[in-house]
Amino acid sequence: MVKTHFGIKDLENLSNVKAHTIRIWEKRYNLLEPDRTDTNIRKYDLDNLKKLLNITYLYNAGHKISKLASLDSTQIQQLIRENITDLDSEYMLNVFKSAMFEFDGKLFDNTLEKMLEKKSLREVFSEVFVPLLNEMGILWHSGTLDPSHEHFISEKIKHSIIQQTNFLEKSNKKNISKNYVLYLPFEEVHEIGLLFANYELLASGFNTIYLGPNIPQESLTNILQTKSEVVFITFFTVRPEHDKLENYLIDFENNMCSKAPCELWILGRRAEKSTKHFKNIKFFNDLQMFTNQIEKLSED
Repeated sequence: MVKTHFGIKDLENLSNVKAHTIRIWEKRYNLLEPDRTDTNIRKYDLDNLKKLLNITYLYNAGHKISKLASLDSTQIQQLIRENITDLDSEYMLNVFKSAMFEFDGKLFDNTLEKMLEKKSLREVFSEVFVPLLNEMGILWHSGTLDPSHEHFISEKIKHSIIQQTNFLEKSNKKNISKNYVLYLPFEEVHEIGLLFANYELLASGFNTIYLGPNIPQESLTNILQTKSEVVFITFFTVRPEHDKLENYLIDFENNMCSKAPCELWILGRRAEKSTKHFKNIKFFNDLQMFTNQIEKLSED
């Protein structure tokens, strides 16, 4: 069943306001109007959640909670419009959360369109999408997030990156000496970072071959049979498993790079896990490190 009501711990996770503080605001200022179960446990609907997210934004902007509690929804929205400067990332993050919980694709699309009028996709990705995805991971483990919410927002982000990638000029290719091959290892399906890496490479004029998720290592040999000067790019998020990571890297170095000159660039949570030195394998601790490398190569 899709989650439409939330406990106070869910509200704490989503707003980053302590449950104790929410209770005080509720008791002292009648800020929220929860339903109660037969055992007197508070349950909050989506309207309560959206109100709390808006109030939290304004409270963090310096407004007193006593004043905010006296405002109706129209007045709150007006105050938000007055406080937003240059499409404030914190507020936009809350808007995307609302779109996620209401499965509101139009709200997501309209908000992103407004942001892209003033910001680059790189800025939107780093300032809003990365924090949102990180928060989703926390919410998933806490039980606040339903799988349907996670899949909805993830697919919207993926499709947005694909759309922006399609907008790039096809004639933008200026760095075609190397082939950048983007893939995820077998049983790895977390594709958003890989899609964004593909966008960054194409935006800088590089040639890419996008294979996507769930690619066995041995399948990559087909690339080496037809392409030269290959740089493989991948994300290790949940695969390979910890006890198989070292063997994956050794196999790649010995089996792939011995067949033809190639490199492997690794991003993702597991990019820091190996301390062994590999001649043809490079680790990137974050996307910023990766984009810095792309910019440097683009200038050469």
